Amino acid sequence: MASSKEYLYFILEQLSELSDITYKAMMGEYIIYYHGKIIGGIYDDRFLVKPVKSATTLMPNAEYELPYEGAKEMLLVDDVDNKEFLGKLLDAMYEELPAPKVKKK
Repeated sequence: MASSKEYLYFILEQLSELSDITYKAMMGEYIIYYHGKIIGGIYDDRFLVKPVKSATTLMPNAEYELPYEGAKEMLLVDDVDNKEFLGKLLDAMYEELPAPKVKKK
C-alpha cells in the first residue's frame, strides 16, 4: 500500500518549524531528509525513523517496524501530533546520522 499525499503533507506541517526538511518520492512512499541527511520516511502512512541511539533514548517504548519487505527495521514515531517532540527528535538524531553519499559524475 502506498502512502497518501495527505499524510505526507500532515507530517511536513508537523515538521514545519524545522529548517531544511525535504522529501523524495520513492515507489509510492516518501524519504524524509533533514539538512540533507536521511532521517527516515513515510511508509504505508506511518512515520518511521532510523533507530539511532538518540531516537531510542527519546522513544524507549517505540515499536520496531519494517518499512517494506527486505528493509532494515525502523522506529515507529507514535507522537506525530506533538510538533515540539518531533523537532527535538530530529535535532537529537541529526549528529548521529551518516553524511549523504557523494554521487559520482
